[in-house]
Amino acid sequence: MLVLTRKPEQKIKIGSDIIITVLKVQGDQVSIGIEAPKDQQIVRLELLDPNRKTNERTQTPNE
Repeated sequence: MLVLTRKPEQKIKIGSDIIITVLKVQGDQVSIGIEAPKDQQIVRLELLDPNRKTNERTQTPNE
């Protein structure tokens, strides 16, 4: 996993056509914008796994 520190309005590019923008940081919440091709599906992970709780964070030892 790549971990980056970004400030509001800073961007991250993934591949040739996906751009993630940090819009706002407020307390422990971060608002992001995602620019991607229309045919690229973007889904929050907790919506794919009905057994996973919202805001649940899974960690392995030494992570």
